[in-house]
Amino acid sequence: MRLPKFWGIHADTPLFLRWLLMVLPFVVLIGVYLAASDYRQRQNPSDKLLPPVSKMVTAMKHAALDKNKRTGEYQLWQDTTASLKRIGIGLGIAAACGLLCGLNLGLFPGMQHLFLPFVTFVSIIPPLAILPMLFIIFGVDELAKVVLIFIGTFPLITRDIYLAVKKIPRQQLIKSLTLGASQFSITYRVVLPQIVPRLIETVRISMGPAWLYLIASEAIAAQSGLGYRIFLVRRYLAMDTIIPYVLWIVFIGISVDWCLRKLLHLKYRWYVETQR
Repeated sequence: MRLPKFWGIHADTPLFLRWLLMVLPFVVLIGVYLAASDYRQRQNPSDKLLPPVSKMVTAMKHAALDKNKRTGEYQLWQDTTASLKRIGIGLGIAAACGLLCGLNLGLFPGMQHLFLPFVTFVSIIPPLAILPMLFIIFGVDELAKVVLIFIGTFPLITRDIYLAVKKIPRQQLIKSLTLGASQFSITYRVVLPQIVPRLIETVRISMGPAWLYLIASEAIAAQSGLGYRIFLVRRYLAMDTIIPYVLWIVFIGISVDWCLRKLLHLKYRWYVETQR
C-alpha cells in the first residue's frame, strides 16, 4: 500500500497540514458531543448526561465568579489552589529526592546495590492500594495526600534519573578524575548539570500519575480540591459541573507541560537538539 507523501516515514508535512491534522481530532470530538447533546436535549430537555454548552458555561461562571455564601470563597479558585498546592508539594519533593537518589545510585555501585532493589520494590506497589493505610497513619488532612503523590512518583523519577546517569560515557568521569576532580565535584558539577533537563522531562511524564493520585485522595477525604468537587457533585449527576472541571484539569496540565517544555528550550537547548 502506497502512503501519501505527507504520511510516510520521510514525510515533510507542510505547516498548514500539521495544524489541520492536529486540530482535526478535537473538531470531530466536539462535533460528536454537540450532536449527541442536541439529540438528547430534544428527547428530554431535563437530561443531565450530556448538558449543552450553555449550561456548562453557566455552571462555571457560578463556580468562578460567585462567592460561596457559607465560606465566602470562590469555589473554582479555592479548589484549584488546594489541588495545586498538594500536587506541587508532593511532586516537588519527589523530584528533588528522585534527582539526588537517582544521581547517586547511578554513580556509586555500593549505593546501587543497597538501595536500587528497594526502590524497585516500592515502584511495584500500587500506590492506591495503600491509600487506606496512609489515611490511618498520617490522618485525613494534607499530609496523607502529599505522601501518596510522593510514593506514586518518587520511584519513577529515581529510576529514570538512574538510567540517565548510567548513559553518561564512563570516559567522561575518568577524564574528570584524571584532571584532579573529586568524586563530589564529579557528582554535582559534572554529572548533575547534564541530568537536570532529563529531570524536567521526567516531571512532565509524572504529571499524569500525580494528578491520578491527587484526584483519588481528594475523592475519599477532602474538604476542597478539584477531585473533591467532582466526586461531590456526581451524586446529583451534575455533568454541567463535572465536564468543565475535567477540562479545567486538562487545561492546567497542558499549561504546566507547556511551561516545562519552554524551560527546556530556553535553558537546555543542547539537550533538546540531542533528542531530535
